[in-house]
Amino acid sequence: MGLSWKEKVFTALLAAAAVSGLTTLVLILVEATNVLLPAGTKFGMVFDAGSSHTSLFVYQWPADKENNTGVVSQALACQVEGPGISSYATDPTAAGESLRGCLEKALARIPEAQLRETPLFLGATAGMRLLSQKNSSQARDVFAAVSRVLGRTPVDFQGAELLAGRDEGAFGWITINYVLGMLVERSPAGPLRHPCYHSGYWATLAPGALYESPCVHSTAPRNLTQNLTVEGTGDPGACTEAIRELFNFSSCKGQVDCAFDGVYQPPVRGPFYAFSNFYYTFHFLNLTSRQPLGTANATIWEFCRRPWKLVENSYPGQERWLRDYCASGLYILTLLLEGYGFSEETWSNIEFRGQAGGTDIGWTLGYMLNLTGLIPAEAPAQWRAQSYGVWVAGVVFVVLTLSAILGAVAVQLLWPHD
Repeated sequence: MGLSWKEKVFTALLAAAAVSGLTTLVLILVEATNVLLPAGTKFGMVFDAGSSHTSLFVYQWPADKENNTGVVSQALACQVEGPGISSYATDPTAAGESLRGCLEKALARIPEAQLRETPLFLGATAGMRLLSQKNSSQARDVFAAVSRVLGRTPVDFQGAELLAGRDEGAFGWITINYVLGMLVERSPAGPLRHPCYHSGYWATLAPGALYESPCVHSTAPRNLTQNLTVEGTGDPGACTEAIRELFNFSSCKGQVDCAFDGVYQPPVRGPFYAFSNFYYTFHFLNLTSRQPLGTANATIWEFCRRPWKLVENSYPGQERWLRDYCASGLYILTLLLEGYGFSEETWSNIEFRGQAGGTDIGWTLGYMLNLTGLIPAEAPAQWRAQSYGVWVAGVVFVVLTLSAILGAVAVQLLWPHD
């Protein structure tokens, strides 16, 4: 006896479902390929607590890294309001509070789910080095205050430390090579006459501020508590002579490959990059376009000789740093020419830069590059994927399979008997 029409339809639907299902399985197994999903992004934060101000930098890099080091780029730069943390020696709590504004901006930049794994460091440089020498107890109080504030953030605070000068220089060298793809005399009475300040400048300063001047090379007397009145004389020649006393040039007499203080240095050759205060000072003086040495020297001396009132009127809104550009410019000339041995011929090899490759040049990026070598890399996630055409075909056969199965079930339910 032959099959009934219901059995024939039911058998045909089951056969169609089997063929369609088998085709779908073949498409999944044969055509699928392993695809590496894009690596996630990791973040790191570094406070640069300098002598005059503090800056916060947020860096980011792919989680899988390259050659075991994060390919780091700058995600955020924020300058903290107010002076450097060493200025809060008598009010350390304020040092910590001053960091909150930039902290909030940085925390908003990093995804909330990654905050706990984001390292945060604070490195203090010249200002805190000087404070540590003058009053180690005050320096410890400042570090404790900033650590309390940073330690209460949702990120992984790794500590605040005093960065040695040689480390600051080394990390700065790493930064620039990375982003470029290369790897006083006091008169017996009256005000203190100061050759590094413009003529007509007159101010009453605390002794600590005075002894931080580049024109003063001696240590402040411990019993010096009375404020001093300082009168600028605008004498670049006398200022340069005072700056020279900061260096021991005589220790290199008769020696080859010596900079100053008896320190070894090979002859200057190749390109050089001057950043940080070198750049800020020369940028203010419009000397960052590789002008000849004669132009740079004449510009700085002419600026130093301007009366203070003329300087104030010419640069409104820049009072915070204005009095120090003369001393800073002469210090840079003395250091580069007499200290490091640059000449009129090699001066053009120096490029004064604030950024390179969209990244601020300083020690913090080099510091973060060194740090990322200690952070384990994450293996990129894998996923089995198909081309668009194969995916569409698979969907069609899945639909056909389901339709055939549903059809067979319907035949059984609607016509249970012949």
